[in-house]
Amino acid sequence: MFKHTFSDAQLLHWYVVGFIAVGLAAGILSGFFKARKIQPRGFKWKTFGQEALVAAITLTISGTAIGWTQKWLLAHGIIAFRHNAAPWWAIALEYTAYFLGFDTWFYSLHRWMHNEPIYRWVHKLHHRSTAPNLLTTLSVHPLESVINGGFIVIFVSLFHVHQAAYVLMAPTSMIMGPYVHSGYEFFPRWWNRSWATKWFITAAFHDQHHKYFTANFGGYTTIWDRICGTMRPRFEADFEKLKSRPVRPGKQPAEA
Repeated sequence: MFKHTFSDAQLLHWYVVGFIAVGLAAGILSGFFKARKIQPRGFKWKTFGQEALVAAITLTISGTAIGWTQKWLLAHGIIAFRHNAAPWWAIALEYTAYFLGFDTWFYSLHRWMHNEPIYRWVHKLHHRSTAPNLLTTLSVHPLESVINGGFIVIFVSLFHVHQAAYVLMAPTSMIMGPYVHSGYEFFPRWWNRSWATKWFITAAFHDQHHKYFTANFGGYTTIWDRICGTMRPRFEADFEKLKSRPVRPGKQPAEA
């Protein structure tokens, strides 16, 4: 009789999947997500269906292009990771260089893509949804997907970073993209009041970019928007208003 045993990695995978599934179910049933929806009446099934089709096409094209390019660069030694042990500060410096480098890359090209005719030809596709959802992350023109996804390939081609640093870099875009397009704000009310945290974008920050089009261009931080004057003036006040909503349905917010 065939006997299958699960490896530790497989068990950990299923534990994580189970934990996320239970958390999602609990969040839906308790009203946790409903209370944190940025645009409660913004979701449209028609737009969602269009985004699903665009996402499938774009993933096929850009995923193949980026994957093949990275494979070729690895085979020819242009991308070469350092596997030797490194002090924590070296890993932190490499990761910080990637983080700030991508933020600069994204902000610059994102603002450029809001100019005609590139907006009409390329970026407008991503702005079909004025109230973004998880699929909006992938609903972009293939060229835009290559531009955004190609940064990490360029970065590790120019700089031979440690494998440990790359392990941190790769998941960052996979987490940040869906989060800022999720349509839900989970960060606390004090986030934009604190000098230490106000530099990092939230879902509400990017949600306003989709709603108003003309501000909040940053990818990971608010730094360039603050420096260049492209942060929506009412963003912080709107964030406060959003976080003043009742945490549970039916519960009234406290008086200011």
